[in-house]
Amino acid sequence: MGIMPRYYFDLKDGSGTAVDEEGIDLRDVDAAQSEAAQSLGAMARDAAITTKGRGTDQMEIEVRDEDGPVMTVRFYFEISRKKVS
Repeated sequence: MGIMPRYYFDLKDGSGTAVDEEGIDLRDVDAAQSEAAQSLGAMARDAAITTKGRGTDQMEIEVRDEDGPVMTVRFYFEISRKKVS
């Protein structure tokens, strides 16, 4: 088996961008997509838990390899409360 490609996952949300300096070796672009989707799901869960009242948020992960951008995985959610606790 050959050398696995290294993918980098730059996280972007309302507070800015966190550039991935280390990356992770994965077998292919499908594995990179799965990793990005799982990470984005965890970010969305954390944001939904910490959002108080109303709010919208968009977050994304830009996946790149040594040659440049590979894909962007984006998630958008909105909380619209009808009652206040």
